[in-house]
Amino acid sequence: MGRGGGLLLACLLVCWGLSPVAAPAQDQGPVHTYTLDNGMRILVRPDDRAPVVSSMVWYRVGSSYEHGGITGISHALEHMMFKGTEAHPAGEFSRIISGLGGRENAFTGRDYTAYYQQLASEHLEQALELEADRMQHLTLPGAEFRREMQVIREERRLRTEDDPNALTWEHFRATAWFNSPYGQPVIGWMTDIQGYTVADLRRWYERWYTPSNALLVVAGDVDPDAVHRMAQDHFGDIPARPVPAIKPREETPQRGERRISVQAPARVPYLVMGYKVPALPTAAEPWEAYALLVAAGILDGGESARIPRELVRGRALAASAGAGYGPFSRLDTLFTLWATPAPGQEHPAVEAALTEMVEQLRASPPTPQELERVKAQVIAEDVYRRDSIHGQAMRIGLLESIGLSWREGEAFAERVQAVTAEQVQAVARKYLLPSRRTVAWLQPGPLESGGGDEAGDEAEGGVR
Repeated sequence: MGRGGGLLLACLLVCWGLSPVAAPAQDQGPVHTYTLDNGMRILVRPDDRAPVVSSMVWYRVGSSYEHGGITGISHALEHMMFKGTEAHPAGEFSRIISGLGGRENAFTGRDYTAYYQQLASEHLEQALELEADRMQHLTLPGAEFRREMQVIREERRLRTEDDPNALTWEHFRATAWFNSPYGQPVIGWMTDIQGYTVADLRRWYERWYTPSNALLVVAGDVDPDAVHRMAQDHFGDIPARPVPAIKPREETPQRGERRISVQAPARVPYLVMGYKVPALPTAAEPWEAYALLVAAGILDGGESARIPRELVRGRALAASAGAGYGPFSRLDTLFTLWATPAPGQEHPAVEAALTEMVEQLRASPPTPQELERVKAQVIAEDVYRRDSIHGQAMRIGLLESIGLSWREGEAFAERVQAVTAEQVQAVARKYLLPSRRTVAWLQPGPLESGGGDEAGDEAEGGVR
């Protein structure tokens, strides 16, 4: 979902006037945690620098929980969560939040679906009341369903099928993963989207949208115990349902490089390559994930990093190029590199240059200057994230949704700072191997009417 709105910076926190004092938080520290009797967890991070709050409800379900035939259904349900309950018909949720001077949105990822509001602290209870209503009373009207599925089909055409680079990323992931659900697009395959029924969405809603599968994360100018009381008042009476056990779907071991060619209307070719690597929850040792993060920064962490310095400016092989790795996912993930060849450059030369960048990481550890640069950048980004109330709520919800603790976020900068040059080389030698690699080349075809060639990215979809 994606919609605009203003964040109201007004009004001091007022007395909540709620039920008797709640039980003390389980954790006293920067984040206060509570658990309701129905299993719903509440995590509150007070921050009184401004009289505002970010309230998020996270459900532990996303595209990696789906199976063939219903891919993308988590994203489709996210859209329909704004289409009304008996108490609040379609559009009223958004009108109420907007009328309070706030904004609201939602997003779907591979491991979670989240809904949030940003508004003045004094209006938090109204946001919780609305979220509790749609957690249990979603109506899924047929007419709204048909209209919204048309919106999703157009979204897929615009964001993926008419974008050759995004299409290349999608085919690349589907080739890299044989058994892992991360090979499925978050928005779903078009044939599956076309086959959804209201009953499909109803079953998904009833299966996963239960308090025992939900997290309420609140950051901002609030009293934690008051938030607990409000959560108890609005979510506490919602009956808990058992959360289905999911099959592990462990990835089949890769037995050699995989390579595909994607043909699509485009002006320029595009290269994507990726190596199977662990995420933080799946790493043999936690430091491996942080060392992979630093390795990605060595390659592509600002204009002085190796790829932009050598491939783009130095040798002028690529018009643009980069690398990336995200440690925060429930299952194993990919360490990726990509490039658009500079005019006149041949495909093999660009691919060989990116491969050379990886081989250099394997051959020798990064220099002390490179480590210092990357660590300074990562720590600075972490500081900026903490400066954002919404960023604080996002980090807590993300970590808790993939099975980690919010405390991992508190230690993030320290973990990065502890990475050594030898550890960076060690993970490169262990994981960045040709036998673990998948390569995808976009082969440009004739441009069609309405086609595009804007660069794709790895963002997890689900924006309405």
